Amino acid sequence: MIFFEKSGMMAMGSRLRWLADIVTRDATEIYRMYGVDIKPKWFPVLYMLFYGSDRSVTGIAKAIGQTHPSVSNIVKELKTAGFVTDGKSDEDRRATIVALTDKGKALKSMLHCACRDVERVVQSIESLSSDKLWRAIDNWEYALSEKSLLKRVAEEKAQHERNAVEIKDYSPEYLMTFKRLNIMWINSHWSLEPHDLEVLNDPETSILSKGGHIFVALVNGEPMGVVALCRMDGPEYDFELAKLAVDPASRGTGIGEKLCRTALDRARQLGAKKIFLESNTILTPAISLYSKLGFTELKEYHPAYERGNIQMELTLE
Repeated sequence: MIFFEKSGMMAMGSRLRWLADIVTRDATEIYRMYGVDIKPKWFPVLYMLFYGSDRSVTGIAKAIGQTHPSVSNIVKELKTAGFVTDGKSDEDRRATIVALTDKGKALKSMLHCACRDVERVVQSIESLSSDKLWRAIDNWEYALSEKSLLKRVAEEKAQHERNAVEIKDYSPEYLMTFKRLNIMWINSHWSLEPHDLEVLNDPETSILSKGGHIFVALVNGEPMGVVALCRMDGPEYDFELAKLAVDPASRGTGIGEKLCRTALDRARQLGAKKIFLESNTILTPAISLYSKLGFTELKEYHPAYERGNIQMELTLE
């Protein structure tokens, strides 16, 4: 097909569904050819009833890799067709046990003949190619059981975005980004406080003119994250790490960590020894990041913001 030739591996799911449709359509006719009046989707359940040791719906579902509701529906259809009966287990009244009727037991020899011939045909098809589809499916299933396709693609996307991240020093063109991202995350949990507005409306005066720094993360040229390094007046701390905010569309891609590491590297270059920050423990990803960077919680704290319930410090090496 032209589509599969052009799309290649990206259309893996579509191609497998297309192949499955072809095989399923033929399977229906093959069953009829052997005098077996069953639906292809029934086969895994029947097979486990023929050869499996656990006849419960839960056990069958686990053995064939399908959901409990899906197997329950198949059992209902098999029961309607007269192939099985079901009832509660004497040992566990919550478990539904499935048993073959005489009609169901008669299927075993008929299906055995069909399966024998199908297996030979499949082997002959596989012999035409050095690529063994059955083994390849095994490998795919194992790989996806270790880590789902969704997670793998998410990691690839995150890596791509990390590689595309550029950290720049603040300039006036990023004022609205600095305000928007911070207002967005603050309002998602709390309300803006007077000091927030003072800093966000005029970062030049409140941060930069006092010896602080602001960093902006660009993803493919678009500003997606910010963080501030605010100069502190007291003797104990040189800077406060503050106003970390990342656009929701880029969260989970490592932008926050890259921003923080850039800020801490700048602090080192400036000869800073200790960094302070204030946060809230409901921001679990942020607290995890700060801990990863080496920040430790202060035993006593005096929050500058109503939303603050944790203060942390980092001694730079």
